[in-house]
Amino acid sequence: MPDRAYSELDRLLSTRHSCRGFKPDPVPRAEIEAILEAARKVPSWCNAQPWSLTITSGTETDRLREALMQAVQTSNAAPDLAFPSGYSGVSQQRRRECGWALYEAVGVPKGDRLASAQQMMQNFTLFGAPHCAILSSPAELGPYGAMDCGGFVTAFTLAAQALGVATIPQAAVASYAPMLHDFLEIPKDRLILCAISFGYEDETHPANGFRTTRASPEDFTDWRGA
Repeated sequence: MPDRAYSELDRLLSTRHSCRGFKPDPVPRAEIEAILEAARKVPSWCNAQPWSLTITSGTETDRLREALMQAVQTSNAAPDLAFPSGYSGVSQQRRRECGWALYEAVGVPKGDRLASAQQMMQNFTLFGAPHCAILSSPAELGPYGAMDCGGFVTAFTLAAQALGVATIPQAAVASYAPMLHDFLEIPKDRLILCAISFGYEDETHPANGFRTTRASPEDFTDWRGA
């Protein structure tokens, strides 16, 4: 039988989900600091610890929302880190299933491109979250810095979950990297990788009523040897 530590970790992984509807209530600074205290302990290549966060609260989050919506309307997407060139096979299948489940939860019919676009725009309102963390990594570390920061995102979201704080990592926000560099004064020698919007979940919001599936270990593991 799994021990208590394993059981608790598995519970956090199982209950964590990407929250797409938040209450306006702010998370106390002490709780945010506790999340960072835990997340900083993840491993990194050569112990480089490449992650850097810019965290907004209160009116600063509202200003960021406004700036993002303005950027979407007046400029083209220009991420620092190239987005995937495409999705095929099982990756495409999983992506579609996630999208369809979200649209069904919020009442968007299949094929309604206007309504689906409006739902996608919620990314840039940060889904109403009271806080947003913009994650960046030194450009010189390239993909390995980004890989290390992926581990940090996981640790951040799990630590938040342990404290009852909901999260959603967002690549869409990073697609307007030039604006974020200027607006938040993030040095140009850092790659903006993603945002993590966070706060307390609005459990009544329909977008929070669905869950994605996960492949079984047999689907992604190739055993060699005994």
